[in-house]
Amino acid sequence: MLDKFGIAKRIAKELQDGYYVNLGIGIPTLVANYVPEGIEVILQSENGLLGIGPFPYADEVDADLINAGKQTVTTTNGSSFFDSAMSFGMIRSGRVDLTVLGAMEVAENGDIANWKIPGKMVKGMGGAMDLVASAKNIIVAMQHVNKAGESKLLKRCSLPITGLGCVKKVVTELGVFDIVPEGFKLLERAPGVSVDYIKEKTEGNLIVDGEIPEMILD
Repeated sequence: MLDKFGIAKRIAKELQDGYYVNLGIGIPTLVANYVPEGIEVILQSENGLLGIGPFPYADEVDADLINAGKQTVTTTNGSSFFDSAMSFGMIRSGRVDLTVLGAMEVAENGDIANWKIPGKMVKGMGGAMDLVASAKNIIVAMQHVNKAGESKLLKRCSLPITGLGCVKKVVTELGVFDIVPEGFKLLERAPGVSVDYIKEKTEGNLIVDGEIPEMILD
């Protein structure tokens, strides 16, 4: 079973040379620490930064350099700063190759709910709705079950929807799943996790085709 760092490390394997990538708040921000060697990936933040580097060590922290989640970050050579209007112009015009988002729920048809739980205070939707509507590829990084042990990979989302039919892939502590017309197709299982256990924890339609390999992170 993976921790949050393992989820981020596995998602980093999906990055390709030359990609422009937006990382959401939470687990997705950790992907910046695991960009594979030998490729160049440009990380974009909707608060107006292009060229985000790994998280800083304590002696590198600059309080003025933050991502959209208000976390301090570093910058890469050639990075640039701009206002949020230009940032969202980049997003809405389809210039983001991949966005990695957290989620509260994902449905088997690719719907995502990740911004609000009714009755709980939220600061706002943020950039999630623009990102899911405009990015060329969307991967969700999330826990497979909620605090009550209930599946978050569902037949239908019960929470307010952020985007319809937009998620392409989900990575949880249990495995890697493609969204296909029939549901969640299991591609890899996390170390030490059985297919039967994944079936038990997945409410949505789970497709298991042949022998499912255990994922390799290193």
